[in-house]
Amino acid sequence: MTEVQSANRIYYDEPGTLEFTAEVTAIRELARVDGQQVWQIALDRTAFYPTSGGQPYDMGVLIATARSGASLEVPITNVEEDEAGEVWHTTSKPLQEGTVVSGRIETARRRDHMQQHSGQHLLSAILDRDFAARTVSFHLGDEISTIDLEGPALTDAQLQSAAAEANRIIAAALPLSIRYVTSEEAAAMKEQGLLRKLPPRSGKIRIIEIPGIDTNACGGTHVATTAEIGPLLLRGTEKVRGNLRLSFVCGNRALAAVNADFRRLQEAASMLTTAPSEIAASIERIRTENRALQKERANLLEQIASLEATKLASTADGSVIHSLPPDRDAAYAKLLASKLVRETATQVAYIVAIDNERANAVLAAKPGVLDCGTTLRTALNTLGARGGGSAEMAQGAVPVEQAESLLNTLRASLP
Repeated sequence: MTEVQSANRIYYDEPGTLEFTAEVTAIRELARVDGQQVWQIALDRTAFYPTSGGQPYDMGVLIATARSGASLEVPITNVEEDEAGEVWHTTSKPLQEGTVVSGRIETARRRDHMQQHSGQHLLSAILDRDFAARTVSFHLGDEISTIDLEGPALTDAQLQSAAAEANRIIAAALPLSIRYVTSEEAAAMKEQGLLRKLPPRSGKIRIIEIPGIDTNACGGTHVATTAEIGPLLLRGTEKVRGNLRLSFVCGNRALAAVNADFRRLQEAASMLTTAPSEIAASIERIRTENRALQKERANLLEQIASLEATKLASTADGSVIHSLPPDRDAAYAKLLASKLVRETATQVAYIVAIDNERANAVLAAKPGVLDCGTTLRTALNTLGARGGGSAEMAQGAVPVEQAESLLNTLRASLP
């Protein structure tokens, strides 16, 4: 393969250009997938953006037209830049070197990426300026974008203030300008506080500027004015490796998110038979009622367990071994065992509850009668199971088919 000269990148100066003509300068086989070849094509000029700086690649087609007038559409499924700075366009259809092609960028994807990336520049600049929260990484995902922030902890009020300021600047339709400086000029700008960070490259540096707001070295695609970003909407935060990860969406994504949120609110309001504005109050009322019902249920179970413990103890001779019906769970088994040894003359209680093909066993004893933790753990170990607890109460579980074997193993240790 002949030496490849780096392509003229149309998107650097004309990010709004979505159609172009070019000539194939090189082709190479990338891989074979399910017996089919995957190729990479280099062009003398391209408007396709390669994955870089947190922004994903463009997609689209290259169209080659033969002298006969027949055309071949070559779908571009990935675009990447190699270490030498060449842009490679991935496709399943090869084109010969020297072929003249027309390129067409997938419009919706490109414009979406422009909105998210420009929105990130604006949001990061505001958070840095107003709250000393510096962006250390940016990721533009398929559905949501994130920035990782280092610096002081940010309150919800501060984040909402930043979002409001971003939307104010968006509405002002400030122009985004592109210019170039030398690496030396860029370093000087960084020293003067005019540039937030320096790119890891030498030579000519591309600068994206929002007047009075942000000056940033960036090779990505951006909108012409802040108004084209569209609405900016914060979607959440989380802690990641000591930094704050802030999720957001811009433009059409923000509109889609708001519409989806509203639909969900309508559905929730319908289920609660209330207005959307009353959902929070309705949920709080339900939570209060649920807490009261849970307390009432717990009191009833306490009473039921006491009555059942008295009944079981009346027919037992020191020890109670009992398997619960299917409507009783492991928590009730623990409650019943506790009631037996604390409220009756029962010395040892062994209660089993069956749940999802598992036999949940609880062993309880009056103080000094039996070391429940050691006894149950030893029996479980003989069956390859685990469990344990204190001297006065222990629990564990085995498959249902081993429940009888566990009981037989324990019998020798029970008083």
